[in-house]
Amino acid sequence: MNKYNKKIGILYILGAAFGFSLMGLFVRMAGELPTFEKVFFRNLIAAFVAFFMLIKSGYKWENIGRKNWILLFIRSTCGFIGVICNFYAIDHMNIADASILNKLSPFFAIMISFIILQEKPVLMDILTTVVAFIGAIFVVKPSANFAFVVAMIGVMGGLMAGTAYALVRKMTGSGVKGMFIVFSFSVFSSICCIPLMAIDFIIPSFIQFIMLMGSGFSAMVGQICITKAYTYAPAKEISVYDYTQVIYSALLGFIFVGQIPDRLSFIGYTIIISMAVLKWIYNNKEN
Repeated sequence: MNKYNKKIGILYILGAAFGFSLMGLFVRMAGELPTFEKVFFRNLIAAFVAFFMLIKSGYKWENIGRKNWILLFIRSTCGFIGVICNFYAIDHMNIADASILNKLSPFFAIMISFIILQEKPVLMDILTTVVAFIGAIFVVKPSANFAFVVAMIGVMGGLMAGTAYALVRKMTGSGVKGMFIVFSFSVFSSICCIPLMAIDFIIPSFIQFIMLMGSGFSAMVGQICITKAYTYAPAKEISVYDYTQVIYSALLGFIFVGQIPDRLSFIGYTIIISMAVLKWIYNNKEN
């Protein structure tokens, strides 16, 4: 990758971070709608966009293979659970807090990759992961109250996202196109949401419907940008810029919702992002 391409990759990943932070804001501003309803609209839009992009590219999926179909199912299940946890956390805690807990996913991916991909972590991976989880404690703030339960749901979202990330790496290494993985996950999640929505469906108001559409389109912009980013530069060189989502989320949360993260959360943000930067510096020196 030349320097110019790396810059383009950085621009795309910054765009992805902003897209996903907008998604979080729209989810929160959609108000008191059931989580499954919000997840449904987010994934339905993604499914349609991914479908048309696959048709346009002429992608052939007939020869994916039985093993990859099984991995697609597991990835979709983990991703579905992860989005539910993330959306629930966004609805019940500070948007920036929910964002940083979801950004624990790369550290979870290190552990999961050891199991799925047999990738043995180096000492730096282990140290940064341990310290990042210590940082998460400042955000989670362990206590015997509902806020702690919500925070742990946010952490579960990060775990599921990290597992999904490891599975995506395994499948793309086997020749499965990233956009087809997005399409499969989005269709799977949309179908799973239908019976769950039916239990407690609330007809959204016009404003809520606009917010739901906004969450779906901004999430798809984020997904497309992050896919494009990694075609211009490898993850080890640009992934750290994805943590700007926490900054975007904090600013959007303050401007539109009046949220201000507390001191402990800021300490947690600093620790987790510092570990991501440290790991990024180490990976680039090693290569």
